[in-house]
Amino acid sequence: MRVKQFAKFITEEEFKNGSRRAQIIDLREKKDFNAGHILGARNLPYSTMKTFYSNIRKDLPVYLYDQGSNISIRTAIFLHKNGFDNISILKNGYRNWNGKTKKSATY
Repeated sequence: MRVKQFAKFITEEEFKNGSRRAQIIDLREKKDFNAGHILGARNLPYSTMKTFYSNIRKDLPVYLYDQGSNISIRTAIFLHKNGFDNISILKNGYRNWNGKTKKSATY
Protein backbone atom coordinates (compact mmCIF):
# COMPACT_ATOMS: atom_id res chain seq x y z
CA MET A 1 0.00 0.00 0.00
CA ARG A 2 1.45 3.36 -1.00
CA VAL A 3 1.11 5.79 1.89
CA LYS A 4 1.36 8.84 -0.41
CA GLN A 5 -2.06 7.94 -1.85
CA PHE A 6 -3.81 8.89 1.39
CA ALA A 7 -1.30 10.77 3.56
CA LYS A 8 0.68 13.93 2.85
CA PHE A 9 4.28 14.40 3.91
CA ILE A 10 4.54 18.01 5.06
CA THR A 11 7.44 20.27 5.93
CA GLU A 12 7.96 21.81 9.34
CA GLU A 13 6.60 25.11 8.02
CA GLU A 14 3.42 23.47 6.67
CA PHE A 15 3.07 21.59 9.96
CA LYS A 16 3.28 24.82 11.97
CA ASN A 17 0.84 26.64 9.66
CA GLY A 18 -1.84 23.95 9.84
CA SER A 19 -1.39 22.82 13.43
CA ARG A 20 -4.05 25.15 14.91
CA ARG A 21 -6.74 23.31 12.95
CA ALA A 22 -5.33 19.79 13.36
CA GLN A 23 -4.98 17.08 15.96
CA ILE A 24 -1.25 16.70 16.56
CA ILE A 25 -0.39 13.15 17.59
CA ASP A 26 3.03 12.24 19.00
CA LEU A 27 3.51 8.52 18.39
CA ARG A 28 6.60 8.12 20.58
CA GLU A 29 6.52 6.38 23.94
CA LYS A 30 5.58 8.41 27.03
CA LYS A 31 9.14 8.88 28.34
CA ASP A 32 10.23 10.40 25.01
CA PHE A 33 7.11 12.59 24.91
CA ASN A 34 7.76 13.81 28.46
CA ALA A 35 11.39 14.64 27.58
CA GLY A 36 10.12 17.06 24.93
CA HIS A 37 7.35 17.30 22.36
CA ILE A 38 5.84 19.70 19.83
CA LEU A 39 3.70 22.34 21.50
CA GLY A 40 0.04 21.32 21.30
CA ALA A 41 0.71 17.62 20.68
CA ARG A 42 -0.92 14.83 22.58
CA ASN A 43 0.78 11.54 23.25
CA LEU A 44 -0.72 8.43 21.69
CA PRO A 45 2.14 5.91 21.44
CA TYR A 46 2.09 3.59 18.45
CA SER A 47 2.12 0.65 20.87
CA THR A 48 -1.37 1.70 22.08
CA MET A 49 -2.80 2.94 18.76
CA LYS A 50 -5.05 -0.07 18.09
CA THR A 51 -6.66 0.37 21.50
CA PHE A 52 -7.06 4.16 21.54
CA TYR A 53 -7.39 5.32 17.91
CA SER A 54 -11.12 5.87 18.51
CA ASN A 55 -10.12 8.92 20.60
CA ILE A 56 -9.01 10.65 17.39
CA ARG A 57 -11.68 12.62 15.54
CA LYS A 58 -12.24 11.69 11.90
CA ASP A 59 -13.68 15.12 11.02
CA LEU A 60 -10.44 17.02 11.80
CA PRO A 61 -7.01 16.79 10.12
CA VAL A 62 -4.58 14.41 11.82
CA TYR A 63 -0.90 15.42 12.02
CA LEU A 64 1.39 12.55 12.94
CA TYR A 65 5.00 12.53 14.00
CA ASP A 66 7.55 10.29 15.65
CA GLN A 67 11.33 10.46 15.91
CA GLY A 68 11.72 9.96 12.14
CA SER A 69 8.77 8.90 10.00
CA ASN A 70 8.62 5.07 9.95
CA ILE A 71 6.11 4.77 12.79
CA SER A 72 4.05 7.63 11.34
CA ILE A 73 3.80 5.78 8.03
CA ARG A 74 2.60 2.59 9.75
CA THR A 75 0.09 4.60 11.78
CA ALA A 76 -1.18 6.43 8.67
CA ILE A 77 -1.84 3.08 6.98
CA PHE A 78 -3.70 1.83 10.05
CA LEU A 79 -5.78 5.00 10.37
CA HIS A 80 -6.63 5.02 6.67
CA LYS A 81 -7.88 1.44 6.92
CA ASN A 82 -10.10 2.63 9.79
CA GLY A 83 -11.76 5.48 7.90
CA PHE A 84 -9.43 8.46 8.35
CA ASP A 85 -8.77 10.45 5.20
CA ASN A 86 -7.08 13.73 6.20
CA ILE A 87 -3.68 12.53 7.42
CA SER A 88 -0.39 14.42 7.32
CA ILE A 89 3.06 13.25 8.42
CA LEU A 90 5.89 15.52 9.56
CA LYS A 91 8.46 14.90 6.85
CA ASN A 92 11.66 14.71 8.91
CA GLY A 93 10.21 13.79 12.29
CA TYR A 94 10.77 15.25 15.72
CA ARG A 95 14.55 14.82 15.64
CA ASN A 96 14.77 17.66 13.07
CA TRP A 97 12.06 19.88 14.60
CA ASN A 98 13.11 23.49 15.21
CA GLY A 99 9.74 24.88 16.34
CA LYS A 100 8.28 25.36 19.81
CA THR A 101 8.50 22.43 22.16
CA LYS A 102 7.35 21.64 25.67
CA LYS A 103 8.64 19.33 28.35
CA SER A 104 6.17 17.63 30.65
CA ALA A 105 6.35 18.47 34.34
CA THR A 106 6.83 14.81 35.18
CA TYR A 107 10.10 14.63 33.30
